[in-house]
Amino acid sequence: MTELTIETFSAQLSMMLRDLSRGMVAELTDFAVAYWNGHEVVFAFLRDDDSGKIEEEFDLTAYAWEEWRPQLTRWISAPRFGPRTEVLDWLNH
Repeated sequence: MTELTIETFSAQLSMMLRDLSRGMVAELTDFAVAYWNGHEVVFAFLRDDDSGKIEEEFDLTAYAWEEWRPQLTRWISAPRFGPRTEVLDWLNH
């Protein structure tokens, strides 16, 4: 099996998210999610207060990709998604 690249991961994630209902997010880790904003994938950190709310958006840059590749490789093999009313509200405005 070839090693997952950031380009391949992003393309697969984009395809999955585009097919989901608005407001659904990819639950990538216990601290990060991703969602489709209608044009592209947006990656976001979750708050560390256990509220499940989004703290801030981030770029999946080379340093983060290299650090998170094992987790994201596992995620792509068994993706998890969930609704976020917060994201749905943003997309509706």
